[in-house]
Amino acid sequence: MSTSLSRWIPQNMATEVQYTTPEEDQMIEDAFRDVLDGYLKSNHRKKVEIIERAFQFAKEAHKGIRRRSGEPYILHPIAVAKIASQEIGLGSTSICAAFLHDVVEDTEYTVEDIERHFGKKIAQIVAGLTKISGGIFGDKASAQAENFRKLLLTMSEDIRVVLIKMADRLHNMRTLGSMAPNKQYKIAGETLYIYAPLAHRLGLFAIKTELEDLAFKYEHPNAYERISKQIAESEQRRSEVYADFAAPIKRRLDEMGLKYDAKARVKSVYSIWKKMETKKIPFSEVYDLYAMRIVFDCDDRAKEKQICWNIYSAITDLYRLHPERTRDWVSVPKANGYQALHLTVMGPDGNWIEVQIRSRHMDEIAEKGFAAHWKYKIGEGDEESELSVWLKTIKDILDDPEPSAIDFLDTLKLNLFASEIVVFTPTGELITLPANATVLDVAFSLHSDLGSHCIAGKVNHKLVPMSTPLKSGDQVEVLTSQQQQPQPEWINYLATAKAKTRLRKALLKTRQPLINKGKEKLDAFLKENGFEENNLIATKLMGMFHVTNMDELCYQLGNEEIEFNDYVLKSLKRANERSSASFLKKILRIGKTSTTKEPETKEKPKINTKETYVLKYDQHGANFKIADCCAPIPGDEVMGFVDENNEVVVHAPNCPRAMVLKSSYGSRIVSTRWETVNGKFLAHVHIEGIDRHGILQELTQMISNQLGMGIRKLNIEAENEVFGCELWVRVADTVVVEDLCAKIKKVEGVKAATRIQDWEKVTAQ
Repeated sequence: MSTSLSRWIPQNMATEVQYTTPEEDQMIEDAFRDVLDGYLKSNHRKKVEIIERAFQFAKEAHKGIRRRSGEPYILHPIAVAKIASQEIGLGSTSICAAFLHDVVEDTEYTVEDIERHFGKKIAQIVAGLTKISGGIFGDKASAQAENFRKLLLTMSEDIRVVLIKMADRLHNMRTLGSMAPNKQYKIAGETLYIYAPLAHRLGLFAIKTELEDLAFKYEHPNAYERISKQIAESEQRRSEVYADFAAPIKRRLDEMGLKYDAKARVKSVYSIWKKMETKKIPFSEVYDLYAMRIVFDCDDRAKEKQICWNIYSAITDLYRLHPERTRDWVSVPKANGYQALHLTVMGPDGNWIEVQIRSRHMDEIAEKGFAAHWKYKIGEGDEESELSVWLKTIKDILDDPEPSAIDFLDTLKLNLFASEIVVFTPTGELITLPANATVLDVAFSLHSDLGSHCIAGKVNHKLVPMSTPLKSGDQVEVLTSQQQQPQPEWINYLATAKAKTRLRKALLKTRQPLINKGKEKLDAFLKENGFEENNLIATKLMGMFHVTNMDELCYQLGNEEIEFNDYVLKSLKRANERSSASFLKKILRIGKTSTTKEPETKEKPKINTKETYVLKYDQHGANFKIADCCAPIPGDEVMGFVDENNEVVVHAPNCPRAMVLKSSYGSRIVSTRWETVNGKFLAHVHIEGIDRHGILQELTQMISNQLGMGIRKLNIEAENEVFGCELWVRVADTVVVEDLCAKIKKVEGVKAATRIQDWEKVTAQ
């Protein structure tokens, strides 16, 4: 490797701030060699010289700079380059861009400098990565949402930008331990909300799984540690069951003359926890802890499908098949390129075991994502064509006229992490849609005009309303009428982000003349009564007419659905007078001389989000507010959000609202811990069991009399000798709820008693 840099590094290189030690220099060199060795073992063309130059350039540019952990900064770009090369499978251009990805943002070097030394393509990728990092737009919207919008915009220019960003995020998550607790919450929440779903959609399964596990580790450290320990403790038993199950299958595959690898794949910590939370079961009842994966070698791509089904046939000869859990993603791959044949059979211990069958090529696509196989300047194969369709969908969403960045993120997530179905048009065209998609989704996915004029559909030749949900394999025909016009309530019939975007555009087109007419009415009313249009007036009007934005207010005015009357006029005058009086009071207070006594109002100290905030009661009451959306109680894992009034609102970390807050308002997230809290909080307990005479009376007496708890609400329903009960009680903390559930389970006939957090129902859907 050449050490003479004077030929291509400018003389105004970043000055050294802190020398690296000889040990650190050796560590840096070893890390770079590791990247280079991995690249040389790959199938990519061997462009070693430009990789070495990019490394030396980045090393010199970041000289003297250290990460928060104290290690030399250059180790981060090296780690990102290694992930991009060895875990995603990218080549020399991406490796160079990974080395250089922070140079423009963190040093005095420009994109032009990068282009001059490394060419236009590498410079474009670095520019795309720099653009993502610097995104902030408007004070009404979220910086992270705009960041994500920019991230997606770059995808259609060069998919390698987003792949390197994924590598960057993965390394940041692997080294998150050195960050402050509030930063950990922000980055982990953003990762779980945005980057893990995006990795899933790009087919980066291994990265998606690791991102989820790492985010879970920092959001729920106790649960992560507990489940990890339980996995380790059950490993021996699991290995024994797997060996008994796999032995007959391996013998049969050997007899078939196949060259293959077969191994057990354990569920991730995050997916196990999700199942425990959704099903309300303990770890011991998660029976599908592992799946068997068979990866076979096949030189002829045309024979892969047949071999998959031959293996399927061999396994079903040995074990009983679960008839409803076969998934054929060989014939119809997932939208992210995933191909495999999944079946579930009864294992020797009486539990269901999933078996995944793939070729070596399918396995590479599944683990690294078909985006990594993007063919530059070679034209498009099937995989690239499919990715292009998805990128075009992303572009459609980015053109959404919806101004709210948070809504943008929520809309996009409809497609990023949805379960998929496949439907067919009458001509046999295949359309991949998220679960719960409707006839109207199909209409808009085919063309905006079809969607706008849709009146109904035919599903499998049967006439159905446009709101009808579809199932995989349905044949769908869209029926239209030129007299039909799009309606706002159609938004409730749609499951795809693309359709929602196209509907909004169509509505905007038909509504704009009425919005303009309403705006003229509004301006005339304000001018006639001496009001200035400002935030106070706008907020007051939106509140009075129960609309969410001024466009909707103007539309309803223009459409003569609402009108201004004396009540509206008087309300606006009162609001204006109060605002003016408040402003005058401030002016008078500022103008007082120092000898004038003015009552002092003690301001709350500003919340320091870098420190852990202690949740407690004192003589003034609670120093926090409980979020209505998830209503956590003392003992729950919680995070704080500092609102506009400098008050800490406490959320469960994975409630839907908290997910948005973490990914969108990271600077206002604060790490929290409970102190002894003297209060009563509402807890929801679900009880089920075998119905018998007097069981309800026995339950209520035990809760009210023996335990002394106040029952706030009770719903019970019995059907065919089985009952279900929803109970809401006031408790001090989670220990009390756990004790309550344990005592309820001892009542004769009760089979289960578990605490429910109501937001979980929404998340599980």
